[in-house]
Amino acid sequence: MENKIQENTTDVIKTAVVTIIGRPSAGKSTFLNTACQEPVSIVSPIPQTTRNAIKGIVNTSYGQLVFIDTPGYHDSEKKFNLKLKAVTEEQMSGTDCVLYIIDCTRVPGEEELHTVELVKASASKTVIAINKSDIAGASSKIQTVRKFLKEALPEIPENRILEMSAEKDTGINEVLKALYDISPVGEPLYSEELYTDQDLTFRICEVIRGEAINRLKDEIPHAVYVEVADVEHRNEGKKLWIRAFLCVERDSQKGIVIGKGASMIKEIRTAAIKKLSEIYIQKIDLDLQVKVDKNWRQHDYTINRLVNN
Repeated sequence: MENKIQENTTDVIKTAVVTIIGRPSAGKSTFLNTACQEPVSIVSPIPQTTRNAIKGIVNTSYGQLVFIDTPGYHDSEKKFNLKLKAVTEEQMSGTDCVLYIIDCTRVPGEEELHTVELVKASASKTVIAINKSDIAGASSKIQTVRKFLKEALPEIPENRILEMSAEKDTGINEVLKALYDISPVGEPLYSEELYTDQDLTFRICEVIRGEAINRLKDEIPHAVYVEVADVEHRNEGKKLWIRAFLCVERDSQKGIVIGKGASMIKEIRTAAIKKLSEIYIQKIDLDLQVKVDKNWRQHDYTINRLVNN
């Protein structure tokens, strides 16, 4: 990060579970990765990338913040999107703090008001981060957002409405400090060495899906999920062998994901191996194939299996 939070001069250690909320593409996952200094959550220009409540852990001298990155909160009556909204709403109950990230490049509208309604019940424990403060002409846009927030959330004091650039890593420390200020005193929930609690299979799925959606276009990124069929530790634990499937909804999508001469699936596989090699010390061997799970976003069983509250 750009600089360390000023060292804690007291013996008080705080711990909080912090739910991150905001509209799609507000910068929630980018913030999480920057704050944790590790690739915890998929970052993509494709909206609605996050599908689960993903934890990222930040440890400083002040204590421990356990962030929960939630799916972008937006209006949609599609079955799959309703499930994603339910994940976000579920995480709002029982959380110690809320971090509401708002994108200053978009004029607040009806959808932002719906997000505000979700935040209102937790206003006393909410910090707001106005993101993308580094863009050209940000000053006037930020003032528009501040006016909106003053009218929509008057309960939240100005010292808890901060500006940041999650991508450029500016203002992150101030956001963390504001969250520590309202966090309860308590012992850490996780070991200081951990930056996420994701298990091996979930992490593999997210890495492969992230590399796929950043290379695919139109509706296909939303129609893709990853199924890990096998994971084996080979060569006395020196090699991690993985067999996984990129699953799509239709046969026509399968051909696009494979690509001409299998060019696309090879590119995704190579990128996923590189990313996994940055996370795990073992040599990665990935057998990646494509299969069709027809209209899976309409199937409750598949949706419930993929999206966990």
